[in-house]
Amino acid sequence: MRNFRCRCGATVFFDNTRCLTCGHELGFLPEDLVLASLEAVEGGFSTPNGVYSKCANYVNEGVCNWMVPGGAEAGTLCQACELNHVIPDLSQPANRALWAEVEKAKRRLVYGLDRLKLPLRSKRRDPENGLAFDIKADVGTTRVLTGHDDGLITLNLAEADAPMREKMRVAMKERYRTLLGHFRHEVGHYYWDRLVRGTDALEPFRVRFGDERADYAQALVRHYARAAVEPDPAFITRYASSHPWEDFAETFAHYLHIDDTLETAREYGFPGAGPVESGATDDPGADFGTVLRQWGDLTVALNAMNRSMGLTDAYPFQLSPAVNEKLRFVHELVSGARSTSSASVEAPRTAAA
Repeated sequence: MRNFRCRCGATVFFDNTRCLTCGHELGFLPEDLVLASLEAVEGGFSTPNGVYSKCANYVNEGVCNWMVPGGAEAGTLCQACELNHVIPDLSQPANRALWAEVEKAKRRLVYGLDRLKLPLRSKRRDPENGLAFDIKADVGTTRVLTGHDDGLITLNLAEADAPMREKMRVAMKERYRTLLGHFRHEVGHYYWDRLVRGTDALEPFRVRFGDERADYAQALVRHYARAAVEPDPAFITRYASSHPWEDFAETFAHYLHIDDTLETAREYGFPGAGPVESGATDDPGADFGTVLRQWGDLTVALNAMNRSMGLTDAYPFQLSPAVNEKLRFVHELVSGARSTSSASVEAPRTAAA
């Protein structure tokens, strides 16, 4: 994630709604991937990129800072909020704070997908191929299971509760568990359906990840039965070894981690991260071997910095040659999908969350 500039020249950040130096309101313009200063004018807000209106969830709920093109009707949702199909019960006070954290992570997800120019349409616009989110809280003994089903991603609101999430991470013997990681993993399943299923990429996928026709339910039973077994270095995580679908989703999520973190490192001038314009897929023909070398140098530095503070490693992974080849497959898949970039950002529509 890169930083942005207010019109006063001060540095402002992706989630900001106001410049702390000059007090200007701010809004993110997804069509241009910029955070812009806002000036109230008739019909909306003037920005350096034109006239925009605030997302309904910016105005009414205070959980968004994204904008929609000027002239939009009142109650219009931005590109990220339009993806919501179900939101939590906001009459429960605790739910609102957790939902705000969910939306923050989802906006970062959408920013990354738009930056990579991946096809991204909501189910409101494309019921067959679009993407939607059900963000639900447990009710009584009924537990919400996070998962993906034909473009509909369900997320348990409790994943936004950091203490609960850490407890789950330890119980599941996971090296890494974050809210953003959940989003990136589940959207990996969505892009498998969009970019691999029924395409020329299916056979190369099977060569690297295995045959996805293996019984999924049985695969998960076997996986949890061998929870005490040491991780296989051919997989980025223990869970990735459960089934080829999960291997792809974990690898896809990791690719998004790499791309976003390298962009951040370049923004701050980290040695070895490369120039700002050399993002993992900024150029479809980018040398992914160079990206992996930059990533290796950066993660060593990140871990060393954390250890200097007495913290656990920021990057608790080791990338084996087999994992690198899977990441290369995802890189080539994403690069090939850039030809559909014209559908990646659309004008929003008025709809309830």
